Amino acid sequence: MKKVLVLVVVAVLVVVGGLMVWNFVQNLLPHGPGPGEVSDEALEAKLTADDFPGADEDYYHDMDYGLTNDPDAARAALDAFVPGITAAQATRAVARGRNNWIVWTAGNDRFWDELSRRSTGLLDLVKTISNHPELPASRDNRWQYLGLVNEPCFRKATGPRADRYGLWLDERTEGPGCPPDPFENEQKYPGVKIGARGENLPVGSHYGYGTGIVGLRLFPNPAFDEAAEAEWDAERYYTDAEYYGRPELVRPYRVGMSCGFCHVGPNPTNPPADPENPTWANLNSNPGAQYFWIDRIFMWKPDPSSFPFQLFHTSRPGALDTSLVSSDQINNPRTMNAIYNLPARLELTRKWGHERLAGGGLDNAQFNDFVPAHSALTRFYEAPDKVWTPRVLKDGADSVGALGALNRVFLNIGLFSEEWLLHFTPLLGGADITPIPIETARANSTYWNANEKQTPDLALFFVATARPDGLAAAPGGAGLLAAGEATRARGKVVFAETCARCHSSKLPEKAFTDFFPGSGCVGPNYLQCWNDYWAWTKTEDFKAPMRAIVEAPDFLDGNFLSTELRVPVTLLETNACSPLATNAIEGNIWDNFSSASYKSLPSVGRIRVQHPYNGAVSEYEMPGGGRGFTRPASLVSLWSTAPFLLNNTVGPFEWTGSVEGRLRSFERSMEQMLWPQRREGDFAVVTASGKRHPGIVDRTTERSYLRVAPGYLPPALQRLSGPLDWLFPNFFGSGGVQIGPIPEGTPINLLSNIDLQKKKEVVRLLLAIKHDLEELPAGASDEEARAQFAHLVPRLLEVSKCPDFVVNRGHYFGTDYLPAAAGEQGLSDADKRALIEFLKTF
Repeated sequence: MKKVLVLVVVAVLVVVGGLMVWNFVQNLLPHGPGPGEVSDEALEAKLTADDFPGADEDYYHDMDYGLTNDPDAARAALDAFVPGITAAQATRAVARGRNNWIVWTAGNDRFWDELSRRSTGLLDLVKTISNHPELPASRDNRWQYLGLVNEPCFRKATGPRADRYGLWLDERTEGPGCPPDPFENEQKYPGVKIGARGENLPVGSHYGYGTGIVGLRLFPNPAFDEAAEAEWDAERYYTDAEYYGRPELVRPYRVGMSCGFCHVGPNPTNPPADPENPTWANLNSNPGAQYFWIDRIFMWKPDPSSFPFQLFHTSRPGALDTSLVSSDQINNPRTMNAIYNLPARLELTRKWGHERLAGGGLDNAQFNDFVPAHSALTRFYEAPDKVWTPRVLKDGADSVGALGALNRVFLNIGLFSEEWLLHFTPLLGGADITPIPIETARANSTYWNANEKQTPDLALFFVATARPDGLAAAPGGAGLLAAGEATRARGKVVFAETCARCHSSKLPEKAFTDFFPGSGCVGPNYLQCWNDYWAWTKTEDFKAPMRAIVEAPDFLDGNFLSTELRVPVTLLETNACSPLATNAIEGNIWDNFSSASYKSLPSVGRIRVQHPYNGAVSEYEMPGGGRGFTRPASLVSLWSTAPFLLNNTVGPFEWTGSVEGRLRSFERSMEQMLWPQRREGDFAVVTASGKRHPGIVDRTTERSYLRVAPGYLPPALQRLSGPLDWLFPNFFGSGGVQIGPIPEGTPINLLSNIDLQKKKEVVRLLLAIKHDLEELPAGASDEEARAQFAHLVPRLLEVSKCPDFVVNRGHYFGTDYLPAAAGEQGLSDADKRALIEFLKTF
């Protein structure tokens, strides 16, 4: 009986961690090699980085405003950073960078295949790209339902494809405007011959085959040997849960993911007439996947009674938790970054983007390793430890240089997963996370080394192409702007006095010379420097020159519309879960990709949080060491990027991507930003000013459970399923594991944000959960479940890694919701309207 109780306690961990049953399964299996003892598939096949040259075909030339259709324009866009570059060289560099972004997956097809098992079958990208009638999405509604971009030159499969082992995958069309996919050329870009590849399967290209979805590529599965082929049944794969619900099932293909999957989107100023059928000219590489539904994409069979679905559902369209796999036990969905005005952003780093590197951070690649000594790109690094860097992640953690930030992204989507997955428990994170060292990747991953060689061209691609998407250039945009011309002059003044201090890279010179000198303010002294700067921005000494800057006709030219400074969350009052993220702090998974300056930042002090049930206000001490800050979002193309805040919770979502839909969302979202009383939700938010407004606490929408299909349980536990079902009906049923019920209305982050570092407290919590759930009868009502669950709330709050539950609070600048101590008055309604009209021009 003791063993059975141990199994129950371990099973309860699923509720605590999200998907810990898989961790339990893994712990029953023999352990393999440890960190630093594995190689990637490319190195195992004895390939080097030179075997993976960046493709230079300009296949996507109509994208990104067709820049590469004009080689002289491409040269002019790069000449400032690479003096003397020719038009032909510029076009090739831009093409190589864009190809890296859209089709280069760096071997991560292995990772996404592995994750289909680690997620106990919830995620299955082979099903996501399929058109089978049993699936909720196909090419016909892929954009509206999933928010994924249909790749031009494909059509929907109307039946199983004989050339794809019976899978219902999109079919490529060829004809005018649709030449053969050059990246599928196995002779020019041979893939990695390993396992079944080159035996009963073709080797394929190292770029894979097109899937019909931008950013997803198809690769022959090395594990699909003759035995797996004999067991394969495509129809049962789509329709028979007993068949597809087995972790040992081997699919004939693996799906790889490029960066473009999360970043390519419709061109706001040239949207497709039919969003389900865009042309390449309708697509841009940099807006971010603003319409991406993570709950529908990463759970191929949505089930609201499943707690993982409820967890994923906290991600609004266009947002996801970037630490989803390398979990920090904090659920904090964040919008996928748009990439605009990169030259201006890089120039801003020279003014106050200085950081100091140490330890593994010194191993990051820098532009100096790849470009000529006379290139302007060499100005952003000075050996041995000085770097001038954008702060890419919203918490300002990516702070080791632009190339380091890019290379980390590839790791985060599965490059060298053989090593990466050894440093934490996937989807859970675990209590003992260790850093992935860059030096290990260089020694043991051919894909990593190939990627490092390609990212300089990726950076040049964005330098050349990441231009603003102005409303004036959109169909009908000039007329829409003309309607607000009368109030726009006043809006400029309001912006200069209220917003520019965080949202302009053009500022009075004193801002750059007097407040953040050298490296003295990027570490422990940062808050003092910030406070001095913030106090100055309230004075006429700042506002007068700022008004002149904003009123200048060239204000928006080359303006990143952000300062990239780290703003304390105590001032922002926004949800604290993002600035509490721990992935980049000392000794954590991204330790090598954050600066020593970041790791030495001080605590911002105490923030106010509210009890998720009764709304009671309490204080929470923010930890230091990098946490507690948010860098201001760029406002470039703001009219096209609503809803707002870092998690897309302020304002309505419209799925079409049309100019009219974007502008409607923008206007209503700005109203909620500037009139907080118009925000959505049934929770009473108490601000630092004492005023209240509606807010949202993400809660389960119905009774839900943690379930693991019987096929994903180890054989020993499968054999015990009958007795366990009889003994513990709330945990075991139908041969699998079912933990619950989790009552409807439960704050989701109560369960997802448990700090597993607090091991003793978590053990006591597990025992309490076990006791309370065991007392529920098998047919407990929601009222009984809620009453029983209420006993657990105080304990859950004690071990919460982020006890802040209101997701749409904060950013009260320009409103009368600022505390009296801020010394600022709210804007009049007329000034708010004028500001909105000016922001439309961005």
